[in-house]
Formats: sequence, structure tokens, C-alpha cells
Amino acid sequence: MLDAPRARLTATAVHLPSRYRTMEEIRARIAAAGSPYVPPPGLLEDITGVRGVHACDEGVCASDLAAAAARKALADAGVTIGEVDLLLFAATSQDMLEPSTSHLVAAKLGAICPVFDVTNACNSVLNAMEVAGAFIATRRYRTVLIACGEVGSMVTRWHVPDHEALLRAMPGYTVSDAGAAMLLTAGPAGDNDPGVLTLRFAADSTAWNACTVLGGGSMHPRAFDDEHLTIRLNGDLLRTTAVEGLQFLQQAAERELDAVRSSAFIAFHQIGVPQYQEMVDKLSLPADRCMPAVAEHGNCAAASLPLQLVKAREADRVEPGDTVAMLGLASGMSFGLALVRW
Repeated sequence: MLDAPRARLTATAVHLPSRYRTMEEIRARIAAAGSPYVPPPGLLEDITGVRGVHACDEGVCASDLAAAAARKALADAGVTIGEVDLLLFAATSQDMLEPSTSHLVAAKLGAICPVFDVTNACNSVLNAMEVAGAFIATRRYRTVLIACGEVGSMVTRWHVPDHEALLRAMPGYTVSDAGAAMLLTAGPAGDNDPGVLTLRFAADSTAWNACTVLGGGSMHPRAFDDEHLTIRLNGDLLRTTAVEGLQFLQQAAERELDAVRSSAFIAFHQIGVPQYQEMVDKLSLPADRCMPAVAEHGNCAAASLPLQLVKAREADRVEPGDTVAMLGLASGMSFGLALVRW
């Protein structure tokens, strides 16, 4: 019997909107909204360590950003859309409740293959890699396109009643709009062959309330106020659970973490510079193999990991044959780990 094929990461691409919004511009917009509380100059930068975020133009949808990144990935790989067997849309954002955003991406790309969405907050792309890898291993599909489009600027709270509300809404000031895409193809699974080597996932769903956007679903279907339509932290549960998630990675995936630490490059989900540093310290990651992309690009949600891989490749920090590691953290709470040989 032939060995199962291995999913190979053939291309990774990102698309960042040309508009860049500094933290000072965000502070000015909070003031322009007539907020009773306006943070003092420098406070947002001091708390988050983020200099600014990318913001798409009015009318640009998640599917537009995903399609733009997908076109880049296909061009880099020299693959036409007609050669794609399956298209997965993987993101926190979506164009509408129905149909799945994957259909809109497919229509914009001219794809005629099967499509569906993979949605798990900021771990959506990492989970889509797991789905794609399983399909490729069973020979169901040979070429899978993962497309991600994030429009996090839509859940930013601009009218702020007080300092406490500002802190609850803080994730909304660091989220960036971004598109990302990964093309995975079937390849041999020899000891030295490239491809996805390891995938590990876990969840602590008791912490689902740590970070939420409440409106739009069946719980609050017709909520149109800031409390329901903007992202918000609920107490300190997000940070507490994230730290517990690091402990999970340390205990349940210690063997994989040894491989992570020896990887040529380590990408992990980043929501701010303090959290970035905490990840490096608590997991004993070699700082020279990580990249604090969040400082310049903000929190790109599910596009965060592809963005870091692209930036590492552009900086010649990854070469063919190198192993790269990806660590995922997502509200819900979800945790993930992937090792990929380039």
C-alpha cells in the first residue's frame, strides 16, 4: 500500500490594505465620535505597543481581501484557479450570515470547485490547514486553497463612555484588516520531504465568554448598539485563559515544543507587544527566531500566522528545507500548534 501523501505548503501570500491608521489617528477618531472619555496621548501605544493598523476602504469586504491574497498565492505557485480541487474560507470575519463567504471568494476568483467555511476565530487558518491536510492524506483532494479575509476594523468601538469601557474595547484598537492565502498540494511523505509534519489542537470552551462580539447571531440577532456590535473583553478571563493555554502547550505538547524551539522561524498569534513578550518568555522561545509583527501591523486575526511567514520569507529568514513553527491562540478558547518543513 502506498504511503499517504503529505500536504505541502506550496505558497503563502498576504494582502494588506494601503490605508494605515496610527494609534494617534485612532485616538482622534474616538474624540470625533463625541466620546465622554478620550484616552490621553500615548496611552493606546503604551498599553498595546502597537504603532498602527491597516484599514480597508469603505465597501471592501472580507471576500475581497481573501480573493486578493489568493490571486497572489496562485500566481506565486504557478497554479490556475481551475487546478484547485477545494477552496476553504478561513477567518474570523464573514461577508454575511448566508451564504458561506467561501462562495463569494470562489465567485470572485472564478472557481468551480467545492467550497466551505472553516471558522474558529483567530485559529481559523490553522484549523483549515488541518482540514486540508486530512483531505490530502486520504487522497480526497490534491490541491486545496485556503483564503482568509479579515475586516476587524468593523468591530472597533469609537464611542467610549469611560476608561473601563476603553479597556474592555482595547482589542478593537489593535485589529488590522488583512487578507491571506495558503495553497496546499499533495506531495510525498518521506523523512526529508517538505510539508506539514505535525498538527496539535486543544480547547477550553468554558472560557468562551472571555472575548466576544455579541451581536449578529441567534443570541442577539437584532442588536445594533456598541455593546453588541464591537469586540470586548469580559474581565481578565482572556489573559488568564491564554496563560493557561501556554501551560497546556508546555505540558501536553512538550515534545513538539522542543521541535518548535529548534525551528528556523516561529510564528505565533499576536494581539499586542506585552502578550508577544509573554509568549516568548513563558515558552522559552528563541527571540531571534520570532518576529514581533504586531508592533507594525497590529492584530491581523486569522491572517496573523500567514503574515509572519511571508515577512520571514521576504527577510530571507526561511530557506527551503527549514522547519517553521506556528502557534495559534484564539478566543473560545482554542490552542494549536503546527510544524511545517518549507
